[in-house]
Amino acid sequence: RTSERGKVRMGPKKDDKEERLGAWALGKFSSRLKVGLVGLPNVGKSTTYNALTKCAIPAENFPFCTIDPNETRVNVPDERFDWLCAHHKPKSIVNPFLEIVDIAGLVKGAAQGEGLGNAFLSHIQGVDGIMHVMRAFDDTDIIHVEDTVDPIRDIEIITNELRKKDREWTDRRIAELTRDKTKAASNPSTKKEWQAEFDCCAKIVDWLEAGKEIRYGIGCGDSDHWSFKDINYLNEYSLLTAKPVLYLINLSEADYKRKKNKYLKPIHDWVQAHGGGTMIPFSGELEFKLQSMAEDEATAYQKDNEIVTSLPKIIKTGFNMVHLIYFFTAGPDEVRGWVCRRGSKAPQAAGTIHTDFEKGFICAEVMAFETLRELGTEAEVKLKGKYRQEGKMYVVNDGDVIFFKFNLGGGKK
Repeated sequence: RTSERGKVRMGPKKDDKEERLGAWALGKFSSRLKVGLVGLPNVGKSTTYNALTKCAIPAENFPFCTIDPNETRVNVPDERFDWLCAHHKPKSIVNPFLEIVDIAGLVKGAAQGEGLGNAFLSHIQGVDGIMHVMRAFDDTDIIHVEDTVDPIRDIEIITNELRKKDREWTDRRIAELTRDKTKAASNPSTKKEWQAEFDCCAKIVDWLEAGKEIRYGIGCGDSDHWSFKDINYLNEYSLLTAKPVLYLINLSEADYKRKKNKYLKPIHDWVQAHGGGTMIPFSGELEFKLQSMAEDEATAYQKDNEIVTSLPKIIKTGFNMVHLIYFFTAGPDEVRGWVCRRGSKAPQAAGTIHTDFEKGFICAEVMAFETLRELGTEAEVKLKGKYRQEGKMYVVNDGDVIFFKFNLGGGKK
């Protein structure tokens, strides 16, 4: 559970057992979350970004060609949204979206400033989820910064640099706490809070020194390493290895088509040994080719070669990875998908439309999308008693169709 400020709160105990948190508890409780494309130079990151966004940013065969992070919003494909548009035929259509950032290539030693390391690591700190692009194709014309293709070595370089940066940050925080120890001890309340944070930082150092990433300490295995109190500190710190991760495996078009590649099993084994996670094989070569074609030509090419673009899957998985959902407002004037964090209550969701909606929230009139599609019209949903009025404690579900009522002193609704 979260408070309105996004802090995790412990739920009521059941059978003397604490409610267990999931991976959703780590991260900002916000609707403005971003996903960053991360990888070594020349693994296909910018090519992937260009395919996702059709933005004309540099993607030359040269390390560090992307110096400033490029950011864009990508439409999230959803058949429910398409159905609502076809049903209402609105004057305006606003798709749900995911914000994606292309971050320049990391190199070994980035935590110590190698390459353009410190700037790149700060860009990673600014995103809420990471898409690791891993090169799993051989091409002598595309230079690898480490001279040879080895995706396991590449991912270990990146994860080691992120852990080093987290350790560096935590060491600084421990130094600050040590400096403030005497002042904190003057008051029982501040002394207790000081000790709790100091203990959390010590746990973080031990965890990182063991070669583990912060996110592995919750929602993995039979028990969690991080307590409710720890989670609140971790969310304040925004450590790099606390961010959720998606692994994008960049194959040649030939390997992608035949669904075989010598690197796939070693990568899978590595991912499973390091906390698990979602892997999506794709072909940057194919995606680049499809983006250069007209839409009908691209459709024909995929059909003729029995091959399908991975972009919709990448976008949807990236969206879900950072625990985002969307609800719909729908009518003849506009159909729109609004993005909010999973677990948002009705007033918070209303606030994504306008802050006035959250401040003056009265109620949310809700119907589930599946119910609307099954019954055909809003009138029929109401007739069947499936149209609900929900209050401030209602937790919004993915795909809800909602009409908010609010009041700001003047009887506005």
